[in-house]
Amino acid sequence: MGDMIKGNDAIAEAAVRAGVQLYAGYPITPSTEVMEYLSWRMPELGRTFIQAESELAGINMVLGFAFCGKRALTASSGPGISLKQEGISYISKYRLPCVVLNVVRYGNGLGSLRSGQSDYFRDTRGGGNGDYRCIVLAPSSVQESVDLMYLAFDLAERYRIVTEVMSESALGQMMEPCEFPPMQELTVQDWALDGKYTHERRVAFMENYVTTAHENNARYEEIKEKEQRYEAVGLEDAEYVFVSYGIPGRVTHGVVNELRARGEKVGLIRPITLWPFPEKAFEQVNPNVKGFITVELNDYGQMVDDVALSVKKKLRTDIPVYCLPYVFEMVKRKDVFRDFEKIRQGQWKEVY
Repeated sequence: MGDMIKGNDAIAEAAVRAGVQLYAGYPITPSTEVMEYLSWRMPELGRTFIQAESELAGINMVLGFAFCGKRALTASSGPGISLKQEGISYISKYRLPCVVLNVVRYGNGLGSLRSGQSDYFRDTRGGGNGDYRCIVLAPSSVQESVDLMYLAFDLAERYRIVTEVMSESALGQMMEPCEFPPMQELTVQDWALDGKYTHERRVAFMENYVTTAHENNARYEEIKEKEQRYEAVGLEDAEYVFVSYGIPGRVTHGVVNELRARGEKVGLIRPITLWPFPEKAFEQVNPNVKGFITVELNDYGQMVDDVALSVKKKLRTDIPVYCLPYVFEMVKRKDVFRDFEKIRQGQWKEVY
């Protein structure tokens, strides 16, 4: 077992070990420790750290660095990620790889410093203008944050796509034991722009929109086929299946374990990729399941829409889909137990 370390520090060190060569960003709670850590760690290794004058400047520095075929990272939270959306859209236009870390905080506008899952709609749908998607990874522990940051750079380069690690305020601030992967060698992609004149078109410029659309669709279909990740518990005999990610997913896992110990037939799908959403997990569910229940940390439920779509695709369409949204406070096991009982007694209205 590794040493105790704060979540934001751990994920910053993971980025370093994954070979990040540029960090450019702007401070915002609850992600600021990522910047603070990298402000000394990157120069220590001869790499580039920039505290930009704004979130917009930071993401556009990442855009320029990504053109050079090197690993680049930016991090923010809530409104800061919103400000980066134009840059993310352009990075997607040119099919460049980079990693974005979102340490999600609760609320609209400026929001609050509380932990939340309020950014699901925006980040799993691309976020900016145009037709594109980003791979979105959702850890539920400090160790998984490290593992997924390491993976994020590999996926970004494999598919030349923006890859987001969607952490949460609580996960960034908590401390847990953690082991780090080995240091990767620094690399430069063979398609990188190097300042030399060439007739070779190395980066997509969308000169033919129809061709580009077909190529993007094929790439997204490949990602959906190969990169769905999830944790599954007790799906084969479950009468009710909980679906939850991140810290709420971790809490729900404990609820499911306790209910199964009591003889209750319940299961869990914990999405690790929010996009592509793990539809394949629903193929493993007991065909006689009575309902699906999302546990989310937001106002009224967001992931519940993707669960309902997956149920329609993979199972019959008349299975009820419920949502348990917990507003502004961390999900508590006792509340999930209480509300699950309300669902079983017909006191909780389904969403779909």
